[in-house]
Amino acid sequence: MKFGKLFSAFVLVLSLSGCGINDIPTYEEQAKAAWAQVESQYQRRADLIPNLVATVEGFANQEEDVLTAVIEARASASSIQIDEDLLNNPAAFQAFEQAQGQLTSALSRLLVTVEAYPELTSQQNFLALQSQLEGTENRIAVARRDYIEAVRVYNTELRTLPGRWWAVLLYPDAEPLPVFSVDPAKMEVPEVSFGS
Repeated sequence: MKFGKLFSAFVLVLSLSGCGINDIPTYEEQAKAAWAQVESQYQRRADLIPNLVATVEGFANQEEDVLTAVIEARASASSIQIDEDLLNNPAAFQAFEQAQGQLTSALSRLLVTVEAYPELTSQQNFLALQSQLEGTENRIAVARRDYIEAVRVYNTELRTLPGRWWAVLLYPDAEPLPVFSVDPAKMEVPEVSFGS
């Protein structure tokens, strides 16, 4: 009799382990790990900016407004506290995303501006920094894509069965995680005119 109850409990535990009871925390941890990669790549970019600005400053002093915009955007992006609560606070996440977008925009303007300085664009130090920055931008895109996919899996688990049941029963604090969005201004198609 005692063996039968023990065996029944063992079978129940085995059946629960195969039905997704651990999927929610597993997917949440995968999403958090993917987010850590996003943060890491943004930090890598922020670390490259002072060297890039210092290199450009020596050649393009008259472009001070562009350099100032990059420095200010980096300061703004770096000032946002990044902690685990960022993923649970949609407003903070959106502020972080906007600050990073402003930094991306400022860097793009800087790189377009320096094209007017052939002596700068041929300098080895600048070329190395530009290459590192381009590589980092690619890493950011990959990290964001991986994060978006991890969040999709996690959020889907919270909304579908049996994950929805497990969330109600065992993980009541589990909330959907935010994803990156595209600024509506970037979605507008620019007008092209070839003259008349």
